[in-house]
Amino acid sequence: MTTKLLKAEIHCHLEGAAPPALVAKQAEKYGIDSSPFLRDGAYVWSDFAEFIRCYDAVAAVFRTEQDYALLTETYLAELAAVDTIYSELIISPDHGDRIGLGADAYLAGVVAGIEAAKEKTGIEARIIVTGERHFGPEKVIAAAEYAARVKHPLITGFNMAGEERMGRVADYARAFDIARDAGLGLTIHAGEVCGAFSVSDALDLVMPSRIGHGVRSIEDAALVERLVETGTVLEVCPGSNIALNVYPDFESHPLRRLKEAGVRVCISSDDPPFFHTSLQREYDLAAGVFGFSKPEIDQLTRTSLEAAFVDEATRAALLARLDESAA
Repeated sequence: MTTKLLKAEIHCHLEGAAPPALVAKQAEKYGIDSSPFLRDGAYVWSDFAEFIRCYDAVAAVFRTEQDYALLTETYLAELAAVDTIYSELIISPDHGDRIGLGADAYLAGVVAGIEAAKEKTGIEARIIVTGERHFGPEKVIAAAEYAARVKHPLITGFNMAGEERMGRVADYARAFDIARDAGLGLTIHAGEVCGAFSVSDALDLVMPSRIGHGVRSIEDAALVERLVETGTVLEVCPGSNIALNVYPDFESHPLRRLKEAGVRVCISSDDPPFFHTSLQREYDLAAGVFGFSKPEIDQLTRTSLEAAFVDEATRAALLARLDESAA
């Protein structure tokens, strides 16, 4: 049913989308022993802390501007092959610095991959710069300053990801002020590992238009009402939530309850191969496990496009494509 539906994704970490086959080739290219983090075509981790370590190990096999162009184009081509018309990729300039490539070359590689994918498939993509919470407020502020300084037309949003249990949202609020002043769209990971309070803190202190995950909001009825009133969009990644044991099974997952309560929700894949998922699978889950009809799934996609950090002309063109497909 879902294979012919147009799709959009606004929550995906670029390195987290690296296909295992590509990572294996990259590891071989650089003489890296991938067995500690990649076995039998699957990434190896056990809990959230181990996942972050595995993620960093996978990211370490991409070292040059050309490597990042290849990674970006490979993932966007994978999305386009399943009728995805729009993608937002979460990237970390700080990672580019840490691996010795430099933020500018890192960004240039990602941009080259986006441009190549668009030329070949027509897929639109934008970049969300993220600060990684577990490296502390100064690093997150530096990421926001970088995004504001480079003023690249494909950088349209700012995010904070990483270990949600470290620090308070207040410690990082300045980074979001910098990004807001630069005209960037704001989203923040909250309500995933931590409970509803983390979403409330984010709304109070960051005032984002979107929340990454946010599913734990369901634990606070007043917060759910607030999300409905503000129209804040939750970037929900069900496969990720199950893989990370946020919920024990899909039957317990609150995606449908949130939507039925009037919260604006959409679906994305987060770090797909790490969680044995893909954007196609997330759409299949929406239809099969969650029981959404085709018009309801189109509405999830519409929400993604309405909430996308993109110029209005591009948004209108994307929505027109969706309307034409839905009709």
